[in-house]
Amino acid sequence: MSRAPSVSPKCNANKKSLKDCVRHFTPAWFAVIMGTGIVSILWHNYPYDGPSKTFTVFTYTFFFLNLTLFLIFNVLTVARYIIFPDIWSLMIRHPVQSLYLGCYPMGLTTLINIAVILVYQQDRIGGKRFLHFVWGIWWIDIVLSFCCVFGLVHWMKTRQDHALSKMTAIWLLPVVTFIVASSTGGILAPALLEHSRYHALITLTVSAFMVFVGLSLAFMIFSAYILRLITCGVPPGASVISTFIPLGPMGQGGYSMLLLGQGFRAVLPLSNSSQVLSDPRTGETLNVICVAAGFVLWAIATMWFLYALLAVSELLNPWSEAEKFPFKLPVWGLIFPNGVYANLTLQLAKELDIKSLRVYGAIHAAATLILWSLVFTRTLTLLHHGRIFDSPCIEEIDMGRKNRKDLNEELTYRHHEQQEEEAMVELQQGLADGDLIGEVWRDGDSRAVTIRPMDM
Repeated sequence: MSRAPSVSPKCNANKKSLKDCVRHFTPAWFAVIMGTGIVSILWHNYPYDGPSKTFTVFTYTFFFLNLTLFLIFNVLTVARYIIFPDIWSLMIRHPVQSLYLGCYPMGLTTLINIAVILVYQQDRIGGKRFLHFVWGIWWIDIVLSFCCVFGLVHWMKTRQDHALSKMTAIWLLPVVTFIVASSTGGILAPALLEHSRYHALITLTVSAFMVFVGLSLAFMIFSAYILRLITCGVPPGASVISTFIPLGPMGQGGYSMLLLGQGFRAVLPLSNSSQVLSDPRTGETLNVICVAAGFVLWAIATMWFLYALLAVSELLNPWSEAEKFPFKLPVWGLIFPNGVYANLTLQLAKELDIKSLRVYGAIHAAATLILWSLVFTRTLTLLHHGRIFDSPCIEEIDMGRKNRKDLNEELTYRHHEQQEEEAMVELQQGLADGDLIGEVWRDGDSRAVTIRPMDM
C-alpha cells in the first residue's frame, strides 16, 4: 500500500538573503571584535623586534580593521532590532544567546586600549581632548558592563531556564565584562596621571572594585563548572570550545592586577591625612601584592588551558565516539581567551624578567595570531552564502513551526490512510459475502476506494 509523500516547507539552504543575514545577526558576532582586538594588542606587546615600525603598522592595521567591523556590526545590530523588533524578547530570554551580550563591552575595550597605548601614548595623536574622549567612552563601557554583571546575571536567575547539565563556560561572559573593563582602566590611569592625579586615582579605584567583583563571581562559577564537567562530562560538539573561556577572566584578571599595581605605585603616596595613602611604602606594597596575584591567576589560567586541551583532544581523537563539531561562529571564542593568556604571560615575563616565560608567551601569542588567521579566513568563505549567520533562538521558533506543520500533515495523512484501510476491509468482507462490489483506483499518488451495493 503506497504512501503519499509528505510536503515539507521549501527553503533555500544554500544561500541566505541579506534580510535573513540581518535577522540572524546575533550578539555573538562581537566575539569577532574581541578576537581581532586582542590580536592588535599582541602585535603591540610582542617582545621580539618590537616596538618596530613593522609591528606598529600591523597594530594599526588590525586596529582600523577592528574599528570598521565594530561600526558595521553596530549598524547590523540596530537594523536587526528595528526590522524585527520581536527578536529582542526572544534573544534576551534565550539562556545562551543572551549571555553573548557581554561580548559588546569587552570588544569595545580592545579598541579603547589601542587608542590609548598606541594612538595617544606612543604616537601622541589627539592630545588631551582625545584622551578625555576615550576616557568618556570607558565610562560608557562601565555602564554596559554593570548592566551585564548585575542585570543580566539577575535575568539568568529569574527569567531564564538553566540547569547544571546544560551549563557551559559561557556563563562567565556577563561577569568577565567587569574584569576586562578594569584592565582598560589600568591602561588609562598612567595617561590620565599626566594631567590629573585625582582622575587617575578615581580610575584605578573603580577598576580595582570591578576586578575584585568580577573575579569573585568568576570563581563562584568555576566551582559550579568543574562540578558540571565531573558529573556530566565534557560539553558535546561545538560547545567544547567553551572550555577555553576560563582563560579569559584569569588571563585578563591577572593583566589587570599587574596594571593596577603599577598604577597605584605611580599615583601613591598622596598628600592628605590618610595614614595609608600618604605612606610612601603603600604604592610599592600594593604593586608587589598585585604582581603576586597576577602570577596566581596566570597559574590558574594555565590549569584551565591544559584542561581545555584535554577536552578538545577527546573530539579530535579518531577513535573517540564523541560528537564532532562543524565550524560555527562560537569558534571565535578561542581567540580572545588565548590572546589574553598570552598577553599576561608576556607581561609577567617583563615584570619578573623571566626569559622562559617570555619565550612561552611569544610562542602562544604567535599561535593565537595563526589561529585568528585561520578562523578569519574560514569565516570569510562562509559569508558568501550566509551560512555563518546562525541564530539558535530564531531557529528554535522556526523549527517549532515547521514541526507543527509536519505533524498536522502527518495526522491528516494517517486519517486518510486509516479510512482507506477500513474501506479495504469492508470491501473484502462484502466481496466475500457476495453482496458488495468494489473498485480500487489511483489518481496520481492518491488511492481511492469506491464501494456500492451489488445490483440484484
